[in-house]
Amino acid sequence: MFLKNLALAGALAGLMGSAAIAADCGPSGHSVRVLGSDFPAIQAVTGTAETNCAANAGEFTITLRDNTRDLMNQALTPNPAEYTSVIVANSTLTQLMNDGLVRPLNDLVEKYGANLRPNQLITIDGDVMAVAFMANSQHLFVRTDILEQAGVEGIPSTVEEVVAAAEAIRAAGIMKHPLVMNMNVGWNVGEVFNLFYFAHGGELFKPGSAEPNVNNETGVAALNSIKSLIEYAHPDHLSQASNETQGLWEAGQAALGIMWGSRGGAILDGEGSTDEITSNTVLAAAPTVAGGAIPAATLWWDGVTIAKNIPDEDAEATFAALASALTADMVAEHNDDAIWLIEGFQPGPAAAGVSATAAGGAKPYPMIPFVNLMHNALGSELVDFYKGDETAEEALADVEAAYTTAAKEAGFLN
Repeated sequence: MFLKNLALAGALAGLMGSAAIAADCGPSGHSVRVLGSDFPAIQAVTGTAETNCAANAGEFTITLRDNTRDLMNQALTPNPAEYTSVIVANSTLTQLMNDGLVRPLNDLVEKYGANLRPNQLITIDGDVMAVAFMANSQHLFVRTDILEQAGVEGIPSTVEEVVAAAEAIRAAGIMKHPLVMNMNVGWNVGEVFNLFYFAHGGELFKPGSAEPNVNNETGVAALNSIKSLIEYAHPDHLSQASNETQGLWEAGQAALGIMWGSRGGAILDGEGSTDEITSNTVLAAAPTVAGGAIPAATLWWDGVTIAKNIPDEDAEATFAALASALTADMVAEHNDDAIWLIEGFQPGPAAAGVSATAAGGAKPYPMIPFVNLMHNALGSELVDFYKGDETAEEALADVEAAYTTAAKEAGFLN
């Protein structure tokens, strides 16, 4: 597998306006059933598609919820599948492709893709398997007013500086737990390890193989970096994902955060927060660590897929509806809801953190068939380390054992 035509850092700059085209909703009277995660960018895309094309469809339903990765394979396995489209990201496209649940889009792109840019086409072995519409990454959020109160000069750019700033805030009596991170047990725990393992220069697998490569000194260093941060996190951090960390930020209960760029627009829009908080919130690059130059982040895209196990007419109607939303007009109305890969995007304050992180050389999340098995092992086996029940070495050994078992069962290892 390889990922083609998605130069994220380049795509984040210079996406200027283009003329809109009339919506072409494809064949009429067919079923459009979309599953996606529940955050502003996907709300904008699916809502625009519904406005454009619901009247043309025999059925048009949108299901947005958390943890779609946990149900999408099961939902697309029957024939017909429960959904005609799933909005995916790097890892979940691989997850669906491993089970042969999504179809190539070449013909549909040719017919309905006049408003798509080449960098949006996720091409694997010659087939367009998804159409990306936004970029995303984790990065640093800071409250500049709180840093000033604590006597911290400038925006932290390294993990060590983030820890020092958190200690200064605590020592000044401003906040006991000034840091938020998405550390909910499961997928988020695994992803946080990836951020810091890559920043330390680690690779999840031995070169050219599916052999695990995390139980080493680099893995231990990554875990120790994470532990140095969560010393300043809220006590229930292992139950917090994006909704919870955004809520804490908007409530004024955090001054430093490692959160998704896709939450930036919602945090800066003032809804559910105060002007004091939003006007002093700055979105900055993800920090580096241990003297290295790689930001502690992974670069992502989100995009459209079409289910394999559905009638061709439903597939065409679904793709046409979603493609009709990926236009400069939609972006103009929802500019700050995402780091759009669509023409017309005007980068603003909400884009600053992702743009700086991409420009700093953050690594893309790996798109390889067995990465989900490693991610799952990390998410389940590192929890005992964070709870203080295992050493870093013991937890990483458990990760490799769990991954090896899963990879053998899936046929990736002998």
